Amino acid sequence: MKDIFNLKQELTNLKANEPKLRARDLAQKLGISEGELISLSVGENVTRLSGDWKSLLKNLKDVGYVMGLTRNEYCVHERKGVYDNIKFYGGGHNMGVAVNPDIDLRFFMNEWKYGFAVEMDRGKMGKLYGFQFFNARGEAVHKVYTTSTSDLEAYQKVVNLFIADVQEPIIDIDSSPVAKEEFAKDSEIDIPKFQEAWRNLKDTHDFFGLLRKHNLSRTQSFRLAPGGFTQKIDNEAVIRTLSQASEIQVPIMCFVHSKGCIQIHTGEVNQLKTYGSWYNVMDEKFNLHLNLDGVAETWIVKKPTNDGIVTSVELFDKNGELIVYFFGARKPGKPELEQWRTIVKNLTNAEILA
Repeated sequence: MKDIFNLKQELTNLKANEPKLRARDLAQKLGISEGELISLSVGENVTRLSGDWKSLLKNLKDVGYVMGLTRNEYCVHERKGVYDNIKFYGGGHNMGVAVNPDIDLRFFMNEWKYGFAVEMDRGKMGKLYGFQFFNARGEAVHKVYTTSTSDLEAYQKVVNLFIADVQEPIIDIDSSPVAKEEFAKDSEIDIPKFQEAWRNLKDTHDFFGLLRKHNLSRTQSFRLAPGGFTQKIDNEAVIRTLSQASEIQVPIMCFVHSKGCIQIHTGEVNQLKTYGSWYNVMDEKFNLHLNLDGVAETWIVKKPTNDGIVTSVELFDKNGELIVYFFGARKPGKPELEQWRTIVKNLTNAEILA
């Protein structure tokens, strides 16, 4: 990190000149990570935390009704509810889940390194309290914010329980070059064998194993998929997808991930708004903010399961990174909603498996 004193001065000046900039943008202008930026305010409105993040997550149930936020470069997913039914599993992947109708999360705890309690003054709207978690590079993995009905005493108890002994900014950020993931070349793939394995999928979760086995990126696998199972479509299709889902009230599943968390919304979408390049869902319990300028590819993807074909609409950035993806709402043992299939069919005139 640069000199702490100088950074604080730069931050003060930047906030004065551009008061509407959000933390992610402030950090970018300062040339530091978001985690480092937040840590500059330790001792002011920020408290550094330490300890077992798994235990902290389980303690959030006592805070009651809160808002969980997970984002990547081009998409922000916000969902309100209670952090309940949290479980963690052994093994090197260090994974966990929170499975609830409202707060539905998948945790990849190896990415969770830094944690902070943050207090924000919103003027007439009062104060907002939250927890923010970052990986070793200072990238945000997950955030939790109080709502008007949260138990603030319980919030403070969690802060007190996990407060770090030393309150200082991050000074050990990992700034080493990021190793680019290497995938097999098309010429190195046994395409008939890969396509056969795709046709024989039994569960959508098996798809990740299929990619690993053949060392394929997600978009590469879509190009090499069996005929009729994938189709690249225009990048405005996401607007038509959500508009139709809203119009005929088809419940959907919306997945957004950071490096350390996947956040899922299951339900209807209603209030759809566009602000500049941002396309938004602005519902009471669920907000989605999608920067359409970041969308480089959009795919319709069909995966066989024991319950029949399951269809997703998936959006990627210019680097092939997954931004957000959508399914029709469903549970294991249940076939895909016919109304969702109709929505997907309406996205293109070309034939694709039903």
